[in-house]
Amino acid sequence: MNILRTHKLTDLPHLNLYRTHYEDRNGDPKAWVFASRQDPPRLMSGQWETPDAVVIVPYHVSRHKLVIIEEFRVVLGGYQYGFPAGLMDAGETVVETCRRELFEETGLSVHRILRQSPPVYSSSGITDEAVSMVFVECDGTPSNAANESSEDIRTLFVGKDEAQALCADTDRRMDVKTWVVLSTFAQSGTL
Repeated sequence: MNILRTHKLTDLPHLNLYRTHYEDRNGDPKAWVFASRQDPPRLMSGQWETPDAVVIVPYHVSRHKLVIIEEFRVVLGGYQYGFPAGLMDAGETVVETCRRELFEETGLSVHRILRQSPPVYSSSGITDEAVSMVFVECDGTPSNAANESSEDIRTLFVGKDEAQALCADTDRRMDVKTWVVLSTFAQSGTL
């Protein structure tokens, strides 16, 4: 496989489409269209070390439950279960973004960082978007006072049995990262 050239197809503020021309393993020319939050995209810049966003996996220390959110997602035309998440602001660290986004989306405060993943990719067939998953202990009372007007978020607390029921419910839309973590939590009761 050999990348030949990449060019930008759109010019938008937070996400753009690119077409990459490449040779497959037989040397035949091919093209692939993908989305990127980076400009230029990672395959051109070589900047793989910093994620675009964080996904926060919060465990509420007072309630002894995982925190998930039910959020309206325009692309899905309805609500999706997921973890609090958000784009990193310029100059922010992963931990700073984690603290800010958890508070903005749920009103909860990070009590302790448990662990953090390197940048990971969940949909590399369509985008080079990278997220860092941050597992935290949190506390506080839920509030949506810091939600933006474009956000419709409800904070939920999930125990082991509730996690199992959510994972088995085929009528609910769920983020893939959330399903994997909830499924593991339902079986083991731990993060």
